[in-house]
Amino acid sequence: MSVDKDETHQRLKAAVHYTVGRICQKTGADYRREFSRQVIAAITEAAFRQCDVFAKDLEAFARHAKRSTVSTEDVKLIARRSTALSNYIQNKSEELNQEQRDLKKKNTGKRKSRDTEEESRE
Repeated sequence: MSVDKDETHQRLKAAVHYTVGRICQKTGADYRREFSRQVIAAITEAAFRQCDVFAKDLEAFARHAKRSTVSTEDVKLIARRSTALSNYIQNKSEELNQEQRDLKKKNTGKRKSRDTEEESRE
């Protein structure tokens, strides 16, 4: 790895470690448990490696479909092994699609009212 990539990799890993630590702190407080540094480091490593696997799989799915961009369908394919994750991603995808449709309708409505307004001035 180049120096820049190595630095980015280390910063990303540190951010994941920090986030895992915070989640463990909150979960520990909720359930009156403590997590050792070794456990937090192990969870961090597992999460980081899993994200790396996901990233490589997503790239492969997009490449297989002859695309250079990862799509929501690729993410759904990644999640297919976990029913809960798959359902969550499916629901989020539907919510985002609905929001985009609503926004499109809203913008189309504004455009029509502006066009009508301009025609009435003429």
